[in-house]
Amino acid sequence: MTSRQTQPRPGIDQPAADHRSDRVPLYSAEFAADPHAAYYEMRRRYGSLVPIEIYPGVPATLVIGYQTAVRILSDPDHFPADPRRWQEKVPDDLPILPMVEWRPNALRSVGLEHLRYRKATNDALEKVDQHELHEMVERAAAALIAQFPTVGDEYERTADLISIYVQPLVCTVLNEILGCPPEIGQAIAAASAALFDSTDTETVNNMFGQAFLKLVEIKRIEPGDDVATRLVHDSEAKLTDEELIHQFVTCFSAGMEPGQNLIANSLLLMLTDSRFTGNELGFIPTSAVVDEILAMDPPLANYCITYPRQPILVDGVWLPANEPVITSMAACSNDPRMNTGDYAGNGWNLGWGAGPHQCPKHARSAAHRIAVDAIDELLDSVPELRLAVPAAELEWRPGGFHRALAELPVVFPLDPRHRI
Repeated sequence: MTSRQTQPRPGIDQPAADHRSDRVPLYSAEFAADPHAAYYEMRRRYGSLVPIEIYPGVPATLVIGYQTAVRILSDPDHFPADPRRWQEKVPDDLPILPMVEWRPNALRSVGLEHLRYRKATNDALEKVDQHELHEMVERAAAALIAQFPTVGDEYERTADLISIYVQPLVCTVLNEILGCPPEIGQAIAAASAALFDSTDTETVNNMFGQAFLKLVEIKRIEPGDDVATRLVHDSEAKLTDEELIHQFVTCFSAGMEPGQNLIANSLLLMLTDSRFTGNELGFIPTSAVVDEILAMDPPLANYCITYPRQPILVDGVWLPANEPVITSMAACSNDPRMNTGDYAGNGWNLGWGAGPHQCPKHARSAAHRIAVDAIDELLDSVPELRLAVPAAELEWRPGGFHRALAELPVVFPLDPRHRI
């Protein structure tokens, strides 16, 4: 591996210490519990580029400087997203491989293939009507809220909001957008969770492959007004079955885990911040809360992975060839030189990524709409909702890529008709 060298730089980027052999483990429970403290310490010690391990024994560089990240993500010639040369050096059973390995999709391809995959996906998503999307969320929310547990003490009930509301709502809406029958959708949701939880590659890919191949077969015979049908019958892209499976993997996995984490993280902010609990600043729209989370605590915290073609000097640091360079969307959006504290409708946060591989605009608008509507439907129906435990006691799922609560336990009043 090419060694990393630093050159002293004045101001905020100048490392206070330089221990290149002491890589920061992004997979630890300690990091998951308080990543912002870790980002602060990284910035103090290393500046904009941090030596990390994304998994034990797997070195990488984490970009935590905003301008540095934008420069890297906007330069696919020097920083391509194709990981195949790196993959040649790692074990086939590396648990994080499903999240980073090459797939024939827009996220992991370059050149004309990237343009073909990205255009096909964006064209399919463009036809998702925002009004119909709102009605999908409304229907799913009403059905789930009606099934909230009715057992509790005389006045209250406690439940995990992720398992009874957030996760099934996102899964239901994504299935409807994709045109996926419920039984296939359940298998896909399980595969998506396994993907982010670093289940082995063979298991994850088999789960996705079997479920999505059935979906391809269904849409060839019974087309509908949905994303899967539009991709299957795209006469310009002419996607093969294998390519279709991987476009579906991208659409669902990018919408499922990050989608539910965006909702859960936004709800946590609203349940713990005095601006909302005490209403000290008056009405703050839910869309502004979601925008703030995309900057402060994005659901996909560290991703947008690139692999330099050759050793390259960036900000005084030599980045090795074919070793992952991971952008921390969370740390970059909290870069003190960039973060103004003005979140509502901002166009600067990196929650959606940047450059040619950033989240397609129609996927961004759909994800934002789902999150806002899901939160509004919940709080309109159960306005007295409150956190069941102190925020400091909440458990965050370990993993270097996501910012994900294990549970979101809440207390809400028991409907008078169900009091025991």
